[in-house]
Amino acid sequence: MARPSIPRHIGFIPGVLFFKPAGVRLRDIDIVSLGLEELEALRLKDAKGLDQQTCAEHMRVSRPTFQRILQGARRKVAIALTHGKAIRVEGSIYDPNSDLGADELEIHATTDGYCPHCDNTDYQDED
Repeated sequence: MARPSIPRHIGFIPGVLFFKPAGVRLRDIDIVSLGLEELEALRLKDAKGLDQQTCAEHMRVSRPTFQRILQGARRKVAIALTHGKAIRVEGSIYDPNSDLGADELEIHATTDGYCPHCDNTDYQDED
């Protein structure tokens, strides 16, 4: 029996959680699910350009675990892009009460002006 997954530490919550190819009706395409921890791995390694050890430390996982998360994320994104599939960013096992300070957790609002977590319409993006 497999060990239960340990909650991951996430430093970024996206405001947009769904991407699809332009010009294709949603009902006509398959959807690839990308977990928040997979998006975080892509953000740290590919977008921020951090080395693998630093990325693993940010997520508080071992380097081999980080590599598996990153490899799975890259595979899913590659499949979606090469086969014209939509990508849905979904919750996964992460620690929403981690000891990240408010200044460390990046939360990005959508253009609709509501909080992506609680749908509060008073949300203000300070970027």
